[in-house]
Amino acid sequence: MNPDYRQTTLKATYQKLRAHWQAMTLEMQRLEEENNRIFIDAYGLQDELTPEVPLNEITLTCNPHYRYNGDKSEDELEALLLFDTMKEFISYAVGCMFGRYALDKPGLILANQGETIDDYLKQIPEPSFRADDDNVIPMLDGNWFTDDITERFYKFLRVTFGEEHYEENLEFIEQAIGKNIRKYFLKDFYADHVKRYKKRPIYWLFSSPKGSFNALIYMHRYRPDTVSVVLNDYLREFRAKLASRKDHLEAVSISASASKGEKTRALKEIEKLKKIILELEDYERDVLYSLATQQVEIDLDDGVKVNYKKFGKALKKVVGLSAK
Repeated sequence: MNPDYRQTTLKATYQKLRAHWQAMTLEMQRLEEENNRIFIDAYGLQDELTPEVPLNEITLTCNPHYRYNGDKSEDELEALLLFDTMKEFISYAVGCMFGRYALDKPGLILANQGETIDDYLKQIPEPSFRADDDNVIPMLDGNWFTDDITERFYKFLRVTFGEEHYEENLEFIEQAIGKNIRKYFLKDFYADHVKRYKKRPIYWLFSSPKGSFNALIYMHRYRPDTVSVVLNDYLREFRAKLASRKDHLEAVSISASASKGEKTRALKEIEKLKKIILELEDYERDVLYSLATQQVEIDLDDGVKVNYKKFGKALKKVVGLSAK
């Protein structure tokens, strides 16, 4: 990790990167046109060919004219490139959360089957941003766990670009992707990840039927007891926290000191929590408990398509990948 990044904003860093990409694209265009001139001159084709190469034929993914073919304005192209770059930054952050990548060392860190946090710490004894210990990162509508994915991303942003510009940097990301980061993780991240890896995701999402519970794991760090960790340390713990919240609201709903509005809001939330708790109970009983007792083994050599189906309805459905 370059500590100089902490002395500037994410916006300024992106602008510097964008200028570098533009220079690369223009240099590639210049070289291709120069090659064309040499070819045309060598074979006397001046009357048949021209050396010019349009920008949309410069095949670099950092070139928005090539990457987003179609009739779009410069502003639209720049917005799309920024949008995708920020999503790539978020994806990299999640990779650092799982130990696939690290800020302190280039390349892949944990990429072999069954590797653990101990294997990570052998390579990076004092990480500036530590990978998740148990390979389970909850992705919930609210900060119910200390290793919640949104909270971990906040920390990642502070570590990478510093505390001084943290709020400005977060706003820059959220404006680029068009929503707050927690909503992005809940609504879009996994679909983007599946698309990025062409329906062969390396992060798998344990998700209850209506999506009230979500927990992400990294398949390379999967162990036969991983489902038990999801069940015992996260699903049951989350359900217990929801039940405690419901008990508190029930006390509010009958409290003499609570206003009519407070009681109404409490009753409304109680009904919502009842439905979620029931959903989680069904998910545990019908899906996760049996899977946890099976201690399912996977083999990375078999590929995602074979292994993903072993978990049935426990994982978020992916068309063309999930078991029918």
